[in-house]
Amino acid sequence: MPGLHHVEIWIGDADAARRDWGWLLGRLGFAETARWSEGSSWQADGAYLTFTTSPNLSAAAHDRRRPGVNHLAFRGGSREDVDALLADAPAHGWSPLYHDRYPHAGGPDHYAGWIENAAGFKAEIVAD
Repeated sequence: MPGLHHVEIWIGDADAARRDWGWLLGRLGFAETARWSEGSSWQADGAYLTFTTSPNLSAAAHDRRRPGVNHLAFRGGSREDVDALLADAPAHGWSPLYHDRYPHAGGPDHYAGWIENAAGFKAEIVAD
């Protein structure tokens, strides 16, 4: 059966990831389904995201500009929902990206906002 089952994201700091990603994922309708000292998992619509540390990390910091995943894009609801989330994001550890071109940095027909947390992870929040 096609579909995404899960994505595992290696992080350097589980507490910081819980704080930043926990706020964002909770706001987007994900539910935390598991928590352990090194990480946590969040689920929505049958797929889940796991954020975990690992003794096998090759570097302490994430760099989305290197080969690999650049960002995760999430459905954000209405344009008003996206606007509200982007307005609240800085108070929860997320900085706006491409703010000078918001909400159409992805093109005139694409209503979205991009944010980045202190660890360098980028998320895109897309309006329906």
